[in-house]
Amino acid sequence: MTALPLDPARIRAQFPAFAEPSLQGQAFFENAGGSYTSQAVLTKLDHYYRATKVQPYGVYPASQNAGAAMDLSYQRLAQALNVTADWIHFGPSSSANTYVLGSAFAGWLKPGDAIIVTNQDHEANTGAWRKLAKVGVEIREWQVDPQTGRLSLSALDALLDRKVKLIAAPHCSNVAAEINPIAEIAARARSVGAVTAIDGVSYAPHGLPDLAELGADIYFFSAYKVYGPHQGIMAIRPELALALPNQGHYFNDTKLRYRLTPAGPDHAQIAACSGIVDYLEAVATIAGDNVEGADPFRRAHAAMRAQEVALATPLLDYLRQKNAIRIIGPDDPASRAPTIALGLAEPGAAVAARLARHGVMAAGGHFYAYRLLEALGIAPDHGVLRLSFVHYTSPEEIQQLIAALDAELK
Repeated sequence: MTALPLDPARIRAQFPAFAEPSLQGQAFFENAGGSYTSQAVLTKLDHYYRATKVQPYGVYPASQNAGAAMDLSYQRLAQALNVTADWIHFGPSSSANTYVLGSAFAGWLKPGDAIIVTNQDHEANTGAWRKLAKVGVEIREWQVDPQTGRLSLSALDALLDRKVKLIAAPHCSNVAAEINPIAEIAARARSVGAVTAIDGVSYAPHGLPDLAELGADIYFFSAYKVYGPHQGIMAIRPELALALPNQGHYFNDTKLRYRLTPAGPDHAQIAACSGIVDYLEAVATIAGDNVEGADPFRRAHAAMRAQEVALATPLLDYLRQKNAIRIIGPDDPASRAPTIALGLAEPGAAVAARLARHGVMAAGGHFYAYRLLEALGIAPDHGVLRLSFVHYTSPEEIQQLIAALDAELK
């Protein structure tokens, strides 16, 4: 394995789960379903519940401190994403957030307008948009290559014209995992006057992107997959957020933060989300001079990706040698997230159950990418085995996984 830019011991010290007695010897390979929570987040969550669990934004000190802690998360997440704080919105989950957006777009789009969705997405970023057919919106499907699961820009170009008002696509699929060229997709959308809604749920755990560089109008991800609490986070271009019909209480119509949040998200969890950004700064500090970047967040991103590529290389080298295994998506670790789905002769969930005997925590199924599995010729009920990890995974855990696969995939 090539040199690691991040010291695994120092990284893992940031996560109480690695000191939890019940988890000793258990190698966690279901990170795409939710990551471990960093100590920085847990400390803020605990403090909020102990000291400021009151209605925020009031006139007394505890209430004012509660509101300030929430405001800090808006400011810090915006800083990490390289946007202003008025881009940031919280909701209970990414799926709930996209259904609210779908409702808003239903009142914004006109009959005869077209939108482009993919069959590579998690259902959250395709199902909500497809429902707009009921209000007369034309739905165009950007289809994956049935062998590779790839979305090609040439296939997108064939769907584009001035009728298109929205392109919804994933930064990377939670099954195929190839990193899609979002800046190019956003540029194509702008060229026809369309906006972009990018599902970053499967990419953000591997480094929060620079949204100014990507050019997307909407970018959403799940805090609980990015070392934080169970919240959905949306970054939305403020001009677009104000143009969409209000989805909240009528008297909050002019309050940007409330317009796309019909119900109040968990205050304590919002406050705890600034801990995600604190953790990313800690990653940049641990990386030191091993990586370059314009700020701590770009350095953290670069270090996390370099760490994951190094960790994925021996695993993909091993999997390539197995003729009975179909690697979904590219086998080049630099072009994909370390969410590695395998098509096998037996159901993925059955293999995951056997891996558990070896202390490997993995999962099998369709992972809400039902349309993608169908496009790839895999029955969703049969599913895939998914092995997902992040930068805090250790080289020893990769070897533990390889040994378990060798024992169970004869």
